[in-house]
Amino acid sequence: YDAVFAVSLCVGAFGVLLWVLLVPGRHRGSARRTCAVPAEPRARGGLLRRFGRPIGGPFDGLFGGLRVPGYRRIVLCAGLLGAATISDAFLYLLLQRRLAFDPTWFPFLPLGAAGVYLLLAVPAGRLADRIGRRAPLLYGHTALLLAYGLLLAPLPDPVVLPGVLLLLGIFYATTDGVLMALAGPFLTEGRQASGLAVVQTAQALARLGAAVAFGALWTASGPETALVVALLALTAALGAAARLLPTPPSEPSERSD
Repeated sequence: YDAVFAVSLCVGAFGVLLWVLLVPGRHRGSARRTCAVPAEPRARGGLLRRFGRPIGGPFDGLFGGLRVPGYRRIVLCAGLLGAATISDAFLYLLLQRRLAFDPTWFPFLPLGAAGVYLLLAVPAGRLADRIGRRAPLLYGHTALLLAYGLLLAPLPDPVVLPGVLLLLGIFYATTDGVLMALAGPFLTEGRQASGLAVVQTAQALARLGAAVAFGALWTASGPETALVVALLALTAALGAAARLLPTPPSEPSERSD
């Protein structure tokens, strides 16, 4: 394990170095904006000033986007879908429990899902740009729903193991970046970073609650019952998200060719 942590430290430090050296830290249009005369004076949070005073309080820059109905529905859907998403570790434990393989192979399970994610992340992003972000987000959670079903279905082990890892990789490839791209057009200038942070926080808190609830249900009623409840919860969350998720006006229609 010392070698694993040492290699991880080196890779992480190299990533930080690449970020510092290659990622620009200033907006290219900042110089041009300083010369322009704004049509309306704005407060720090991005809200218009009225009679020389900014409208709203100190948290308007963070939660001001919630006034936009479309963005508010995205935050709600992120929480609903996150509340029905159980931790990857539980899925891997369910695989190990069902297949009864040697625990020494357990650390290799995340590599399978990560490999699928690596291969499909860019194609999933291009698909979202082409047909809209809403559909891939729903398709990704449908893939997770199918992974739950595979763990419950009486299928051969050689089908269950690669199938679950493939579906889990598809889930992450079509949801992580796509959710941020879906929320972005609803956020005004000056609120993009904080608005996306609110979406991620809502999703993370919901997933934390889902992990605690799933673990408690596993302890009380067994893993199969907990997984059935998670499957039903994700089905309900998907139905709600399909009705609530908005389509940004700037993206292509999902029904167009």
